[in-house]
Amino acid sequence: MPGLTTGAAAPKQTYAACSGCSLCLLVCPVWRHTRDLRYTPHGRAKALQHGATIADIAPSVAACTLCGACEPVCPENIGLVDMALELRRALPSSTITENLHTRMQTEKPRELVIKSAAATALLPGMALSWNQVLLARVRAALGNMGGIAIANDHGADIALALETGAIVPPQRIEHFLAPLRQHKTLVVADGLLLRHLRAWLPDVEIVSLGAALSSRAPVRARLRAGDLYVVEPRAYHADYENLVTHYDNLRAETGCAMNLDLQRIAISTTVSSMPRRFGWETAADREQLRWLLKGRNVCRIVIENEEDRPAFERVCMIPIVHVAELMADEMPPAGTPS
Repeated sequence: MPGLTTGAAAPKQTYAACSGCSLCLLVCPVWRHTRDLRYTPHGRAKALQHGATIADIAPSVAACTLCGACEPVCPENIGLVDMALELRRALPSSTITENLHTRMQTEKPRELVIKSAAATALLPGMALSWNQVLLARVRAALGNMGGIAIANDHGADIALALETGAIVPPQRIEHFLAPLRQHKTLVVADGLLLRHLRAWLPDVEIVSLGAALSSRAPVRARLRAGDLYVVEPRAYHADYENLVTHYDNLRAETGCAMNLDLQRIAISTTVSSMPRRFGWETAADREQLRWLLKGRNVCRIVIENEEDRPAFERVCMIPIVHVAELMADEMPPAGTPS
């Protein structure tokens, strides 16, 4: 199974290191739609280098999808996702961020994860938590990992706070992390949360849900030529050096196509971006998905992120399955004791 990259990673640089090479534009979904340099990592970095204030670049900061595609291609090793998140936290508070911060301070703490001998815990994220049938299939598909404990608190409010730039109270983070330290491995559905868990829990192996599921031999055996396998970009780009080989091998073994470009960068669907979190779909969302499908002869779309399902359903009639559903024929019915 893919794990953490071994060895100490080189420290990330700040916007001051940007040389203006514009390589980040080639993979940026916002650039693809706007063709406006101001709305790119390059544009934000150069604006800050020349003394721009947060107010000057606020629209650009809000428009970023946080897909992370820019980081692997940056020759200066700039922490572009962290830069965008830091800038969001510096924006003036909104009703959304203030309410979210207040809720995290005042809400009664959730129950801790039920104590379990399981070595692995699953943080399913909001979309999977709402779909108990699919969640049961995911748990069954991961069943070879020594048993799976599903976290009662999967940090959905923290993930939303990170997305919007709301300040997360330290006590909320600690209460979230405390029960997770008992596990050797965490399988995480939310790519942005995964990135932070790697920093918060350096002694725990943090694995994306997509990588964990696609490591299973029965899943790989059910992928075929004609499938478009849609990699969740945030987790993938956060562990690019490790996962690029994993997905290259998966594609070579199964013959499926993937939402990877020639540089092996995951083309984002943008469904996890901040506007979509609040139901603000734009024409750019559908345009991005149609562009992703253009010129492909696709028989089936296989998704790692359940949030992708309704988005694809709005632009095509191609059958869509979650990667865990590939094993549906050998799983017990949802709700059957394991």
